[in-house]
Amino acid sequence: FEKGWLMRRPVTCAKFAWAALLAMFSWAALAPAPCVARPLDEIFAGEAPESVDDLRAMESHIQKLADRLIPATVGVRVGGAQGSGVIINREGFVLTAAHVCGKPGRDVVFQFPDGKTAKGKTLGTNHGIDAGLMQITDKGDWPTVEMGDFETIKTGQWVLAIGHPGGYQKERGAVVRLGRVLTKRSGMLNTDCTLVGGDSGGPLFDMNGKVVGIHSRIGGSLTANIHVPIGTYHETWDRLAAAEEWGGAGSSGGPFVGVVGDPDASVAKIAEVHEGSPAAKAGIRPDDVIIEFAGKEVKDFDSLAAAVRSQTPGKKVKVKVTRDEETLELELTIGKRD
Repeated sequence: FEKGWLMRRPVTCAKFAWAALLAMFSWAALAPAPCVARPLDEIFAGEAPESVDDLRAMESHIQKLADRLIPATVGVRVGGAQGSGVIINREGFVLTAAHVCGKPGRDVVFQFPDGKTAKGKTLGTNHGIDAGLMQITDKGDWPTVEMGDFETIKTGQWVLAIGHPGGYQKERGAVVRLGRVLTKRSGMLNTDCTLVGGDSGGPLFDMNGKVVGIHSRIGGSLTANIHVPIGTYHETWDRLAAAEEWGGAGSSGGPFVGVVGDPDASVAKIAEVHEGSPAAKAGIRPDDVIIEFAGKEVKDFDSLAAAVRSQTPGKKVKVKVTRDEETLELELTIGKRD
């Protein structure tokens, strides 16, 4: 926040100095009480700052948080791809996105803000929700942050996104972006934090400095950035740590339909249909809203993904969609992911 506008030129003329002094005493009793910043908890819960004092208090808090959180936010290099991650314990476990890992057992180079590097391996990947885990295998005393509680996240609350946009750059370091939670569902968080390529796998923090999400999909607009909720890592920790790979959206041989959901929609609205995919052959089109899949009600894209994951390749299922206020029933043959 800019502070230059608060500066004042010194008064050098004696009569001006006396006039200012007299004015100070004359108006002291009539002047309003100085504005006091509101409690930060109120602002960070979702309220907008209302004064310069609020902004200063926010700025100070965010600067302190960034100083503490940036050291644990690492650049990640897997093969020729770059992303981000965050260290969450002394054993060197690193939360990231599944698409950054690729698959278990790959070599990883971790890049720290001070330019140092460490080696590691990719562990488990849940491609269905894009959750991934890595571990630093080199010995060291690693900076860490704490995992938060997904249940405490509220729509509208302020959050911090940290990552390495465009890939790790030592001279620039990790970048911090401030935003708010727009939507919260069991399988995703949607925020207006600005993200670009290279941020994927980086952490989303609440204003207490706890990780509440991991950057997943970078949207085409400010309001289309998707994060894996921290609850997923808590719930599937044993599988991730055991280097399992699962989830129909990425596992080889898993069920495949071939659609991309609209991240701004609260229903299972289709944004893209892959050419030649089972969905395309069944007649599903962009802007269709899927309301039923294989006899199961579909409320949003998360429930659609869950319904797909429960199927086996080769099975024929009925799909109900709404299109231009008309309900259609289509037949789809579940594909197999390569």
